Amino acid sequence: MSALKWGQGRERSAAGPALFGLSLSFDHFVLPRMLRRPVRVLARLGVGEVQPPRFLMGVMSAVLLASSGVYGACLGGHADGIVQSITARTGFAVDQVKVVGNRQTSEIDILDRLELDGWTSLIGFDVEAARERISGLPWIEVAAVRKVYPHTLEVRVEERKAFALWQQGDKLSVIEQDGAVIAPFSGGKQVLLPLLIGTGAPAMAPDFLARMEKYPELASRVKGYVRVGERRWDLKLDNGITVKLPEDGEDQAIAELVGMDHDNGLLSRDIAAVDMRLSDRLVVQLTPEAATQREAALSEKPKSLKHKPETKI
Repeated sequence: MSALKWGQGRERSAAGPALFGLSLSFDHFVLPRMLRRPVRVLARLGVGEVQPPRFLMGVMSAVLLASSGVYGACLGGHADGIVQSITARTGFAVDQVKVVGNRQTSEIDILDRLELDGWTSLIGFDVEAARERISGLPWIEVAAVRKVYPHTLEVRVEERKAFALWQQGDKLSVIEQDGAVIAPFSGGKQVLLPLLIGTGAPAMAPDFLARMEKYPELASRVKGYVRVGERRWDLKLDNGITVKLPEDGEDQAIAELVGMDHDNGLLSRDIAAVDMRLSDRLVVQLTPEAATQREAALSEKPKSLKHKPETKI
């Protein structure tokens, strides 16, 4: 049997194997296979049969010092910094970042949330923490950060969908379809979004704007949808006319308005407002200039009738 067996025969010599002067003799004990060779070498070192290399003590001292340093760094919370420094200087420093999917979010803002310092190691970089920081940006709905070795970070984002602009007092914000505020208005292509004005407008706007799509010619002329008293809508047109819709029967009122404009060019006249709040009548308010001209025309009419010569029969 090739396994080491120590102390199985009590008739053997009492002096069994020893390691550095310590007896390794146990009754009926067999070492595991993986430990047999190292124990033999150590036993031979202990009895002086093997001469250790000259540099062994130096190596052991270096290992001891290195392990002590690593242990101290772990206790002090500096292990990550050491790993980052070593791996960054061995070819794993992040020197390229690919950003995909951003339209409203500045790439500079995304890079800022990555918190790269020029010597950041790809190996020690925490992608989950970076993802959470990027997700905190106003327009970001979903973010993913991926390592591409040896030195590239890939950032993919999905942004929130803008539905309209919402004005409350002097505050103008971009909102989603459910009314959630995304970010303050910053210009650019955001000016093409529908403008909602007043308290309660975001909650009622999705359904109302969907119905307005049935009348694209009118919808294209609307510059602002004003929610009045959280009960009804006013339409602010591009030529300054205000259309006051009723609280009930909005669809019928809009259809009648479109019909009158098509037949008589109502919304192209010199008027300031069209009041449709009463179901049995339509009230048209003239602009100040049109009202002045009308009064002048009415005042001239009696004079022309007074000086008109009589016709004899």
